[in-house]
Amino acid sequence: MKLILTADVSGLGGPGDIVEVKDGYGRNYLLPRGLAIVATKGAAKQVEVIRRAQETRRVRDLDHAKEIKAALEGLGAVALKAKSAKGSGKLFGSVTTSDVVSAVRSAGGPTLDKRAIELAGHIKTTGHHAVTVRLHPEVTVSLSVDVSSAS
Repeated sequence: MKLILTADVSGLGGPGDIVEVKDGYGRNYLLPRGLAIVATKGAAKQVEVIRRAQETRRVRDLDHAKEIKAALEGLGAVALKAKSAKGSGKLFGSVTTSDVVSAVRSAGGPTLDKRAIELAGHIKTTGHHAVTVRLHPEVTVSLSVDVSSAS
């Protein structure tokens, strides 16, 4: 199935790219979520419009991403409380990207999209953990998360 992407899709391409995907992936995932449109002659003409709009947004987004990066770097270590077993430091469950977003927001930082946060692995213990925030293809921030036991 030939599709034209309307948004960034990890591992596939960016807005305006014409891609060939399996029918089920296109029909069940990309099209219902508005991430792509079916490649037709009329849609092919829209590719240029999508690319121009994306190019103007990219410059503005890059500047905005740098501002958010500066705000995140100014926060330092972000404190996050989670339930844990007494004495062992093991968490009941694990820290999710949503937990990190709410911890950054409560620390006075900017509101982030949980999809922009990349955890190195499952955070299942208390202590300091490094988290990567991908704000833009050219801008990433390493954020320190201090997980402590909630009483």
